[in-house]
Amino acid sequence: MGEHSSPAGAKVGMWLFLCTEILLFGGLFLLYSVYRYRNPADFREASRELDRFFGTLNTAVLITSSLSVALAGQALSLRRPRRTMLLLGASLALGAGFLVVKGFEWGAKFAHGLYPSSPVLLARAQGEILYFGLYYMMTGLHALHVLIGMGLLATVLVLVRRGRVSPEQPVLLENSGLYWHLVDMIWIFLFPLFYLIG
Repeated sequence: MGEHSSPAGAKVGMWLFLCTEILLFGGLFLLYSVYRYRNPADFREASRELDRFFGTLNTAVLITSSLSVALAGQALSLRRPRRTMLLLGASLALGAGFLVVKGFEWGAKFAHGLYPSSPVLLARAQGEILYFGLYYMMTGLHALHVLIGMGLLATVLVLVRRGRVSPEQPVLLENSGLYWHLVDMIWIFLFPLFYLIG
């Protein structure tokens, strides 16, 4: 029993941590909802500045990356470490792709003067200023979570290679996968709120 208590404790710890993350983003979603309710026209107007193609592309990228993480877990259980590492590598590449697309998107907004406290943005309606403030805060925080998730997956990949994450010791991969799925789920909420609001 003691042998299994550590993995079980790690799983419980991860679920508790994920709950705190859900509370964090849940609070931000609530804040968004309040401001959206008070400034519906301004939020609709501001949302037209976002590129739905980029948003849709990044949604597809993250959903695919979640699939590859799930398949990596399956490959590990089937004792296929090489396939596990390949799938984790694919997830890392997709995560990097997400950040690159987001970087291009933010760059385009900055080029048009649409960034926090810019003269161009401050000349707009109060609701539009709030919209872009929430956009940068929430997508920026999400991007940070993507980076953290990539760090976890990269660590797991190295440990699979060294045999320290194995079918007998899969907890680190399982917990990292849970974290990555949470990151994906958060984006699935962010995408319609910011890109499909109009």
